[in-house]
Amino acid sequence: MNVLGEAFRAALASLNAHRLRSFLTTLGILIGTMAVIAVVSVLQGFSDSISDQFADLGSNTLTLEAINEQENFRRGRINRIQFEDIEALRYRVSGIDSVAPTIAAPLGSTNYRGRSATPQILGTTEGSQDVLGLDTSIGRFLTASDDQNGRRVAVIGTDVRDELKLPDNPVGEFITVGNEWFRVVGILEKRGEIFGFSQDNRVLIPFNVARSLTGTFERPYMEVSFTITNLEELEQVRERALRTIRNSRGIRPGQEDDFTIKAADSFVKRFNQITATATAVLAGIVGISLLVGGIGIMNIMLVSVTERTREIGILKALGARRRDILVQFLLEAALLSLLGGLIGIVLGLLAGMGIASLIPNFPPAHVPLWVMAAAAGFSAIVGVIFGIAPASKAAALDPIEALRYE
Repeated sequence: MNVLGEAFRAALASLNAHRLRSFLTTLGILIGTMAVIAVVSVLQGFSDSISDQFADLGSNTLTLEAINEQENFRRGRINRIQFEDIEALRYRVSGIDSVAPTIAAPLGSTNYRGRSATPQILGTTEGSQDVLGLDTSIGRFLTASDDQNGRRVAVIGTDVRDELKLPDNPVGEFITVGNEWFRVVGILEKRGEIFGFSQDNRVLIPFNVARSLTGTFERPYMEVSFTITNLEELEQVRERALRTIRNSRGIRPGQEDDFTIKAADSFVKRFNQITATATAVLAGIVGISLLVGGIGIMNIMLVSVTERTREIGILKALGARRRDILVQFLLEAALLSLLGGLIGIVLGLLAGMGIASLIPNFPPAHVPLWVMAAAAGFSAIVGVIFGIAPASKAAALDPIEALRYE
C-alpha cells in the first residue's frame, strides 16, 4: 500500500508539473465522455417521460384495436371495432374485470360565450377512470348513471378550460359540443404532451351520448381497453377474447384476424427497447472519440518517458523495481484519463440539460448514476490500456543507459 501511495503521489506531482499539457492530453477523453453523457441524458429523459405518461396503464390492461393497412385507407374501406364486439367482451369472456370503450366523436368545435376550441372529443364510460388511469383534479368523472340516462355532461382537459377562458373551477358551466349543450362536471388531471400532442386538449362525454350523436348509421372509430381479474391468467384471457371477437366479427377458421389485442404497456416496452438500442448505437459511435483520446494519452506518455529517462534511471539506481515504475506510469495514464472523464461527465450533464431546455416541451434530461459510474470507469480503463505501452517502455529501461541519457 505504501508503494501504491507513493506512486499515486508521484503521478499527481507529474501531472501538476505539466498542467497545460495534461489538460490538452485529456481533452479527447473529456470530449468523448461529454458527448456520450449528453446523448444518453437526452434519450434517457425522453424515455423516462414516455414511461411516466403510460405509468397508469398497468400490465393487466389489454387493448382491442382494429387493424388497417394502407390499402384500407386508399379504398375508403376502413376496418373498425363494432359495438357488438364490446358487448361480446363484456358479457361472453370470463376473467375480464372492467371494459372501457372509447369513441372518437368528430362533433366539431366546442364553444363557450363566443369563444371556441377544437379539442379531441371522446365518448367513454366510467371504466376509463380505472382502466386508462383518467382522473379528475376538480369535480367528478363520468358515472354509469350518466351513460345509462344519456346525460349531457362533460369532463374537460385543462387546455380546453384555458382556451375557452372558463373559470378556474368550471363545474356547473355549460358549453356546446357540436350543436349540443353539455354541463361541465369535472376537470381532468393535467397530463402534459406526448410526441407533441397535448393530452389535456380533450373533452370526455358519456359513451352512449357520443354513440347517439354520431348518428344511427355511423360506424365511429373505437378502441376498447379492458383489465383482467387475475394477472397470472393474462394469456388465457387474451386467447379467450381472441376467439370470442373472431366469432363476433364472423371471421372463419383459417382467415387472418382483422383486429389485435395487445398489452397496453407493450408500446412502452417496445419504445424502451428502441431507445436502448439507439442509445447503445449512438454511445458506441461517440465512444470512438474515447479511443482517439486514449491514443493521444499513449503518445504523450511515450514522450513523457523519453523526457524522464534520467529520472527513471535515478529511481532504478535507488532500488525502484520494474513493477514500481510500471505502476507509477499506469497510474499517471489512468489519472489523466479519469480526470478527463469526470470533467466530461459534468459538462455532458450540463450539455444534455441545455439541449433539452432548448427543445420546446421536451422532457428534462436525466442520466442514471450507473451510467455516470460506467463512463468514469471506462475512461480510466482506456487510460490504463493505452498507458501499458509507455509504462512497459519505462519499466524496461536499463538504469545505466538511462543515467547516461542526455
